[in-house]
Amino acid sequence: MSNTFLYFAYGSNLLTKRIRLSNSTAIMKDIGFIKNFRLDFQRYSKRWCGPSATIVETENFTVWGVIWELDNCNLTTLDCQEGVQDNLYHAMFVNVETPNGTILKCRVYQQCSNPKEYIKPIDFPMNKRPSPLYLNMILKGAEEHNLPTDYIKFLKTIPHNGYEGEYDISLSLIED
Repeated sequence: MSNTFLYFAYGSNLLTKRIRLSNSTAIMKDIGFIKNFRLDFQRYSKRWCGPSATIVETENFTVWGVIWELDNCNLTTLDCQEGVQDNLYHAMFVNVETPNGTILKCRVYQQCSNPKEYIKPIDFPMNKRPSPLYLNMILKGAEEHNLPTDYIKFLKTIPHNGYEGEYDISLSLIED
């Protein structure tokens, strides 16, 4: 049995600095995408002062992300970071396709309560708009790992909520 597992990150854990805060064994393996899912923002997060990212099963959509390999010792820290114990997210497995066509089975987290209707990100009402810090972390991670230019352009169309107050996260993430 393997001592590691693969994890597909599409939100703040795209950023190396962010995932390694609680998961020091994370090694970037590749980038990839999942088919028939869309990126959305749903449940309000006190940590991020706005809704956090989720994936929603939707035909003809694609979500890009980073495939991390982690030691099994980080399974509980990752679950805890994602709020599994509080029923914020649940873990599931998806087939992630890499740019060279390899299919990898990866652990991914999806919010327990997902939006039913699709709203174009550019038209998000205020309660679906992530905070500037959270959105910037996703963008920085996408750029850090060279996700496709079209996907980064898409991420840049997502409006933020304009939050300018304090955040309850590591200062090392804010100061960059």
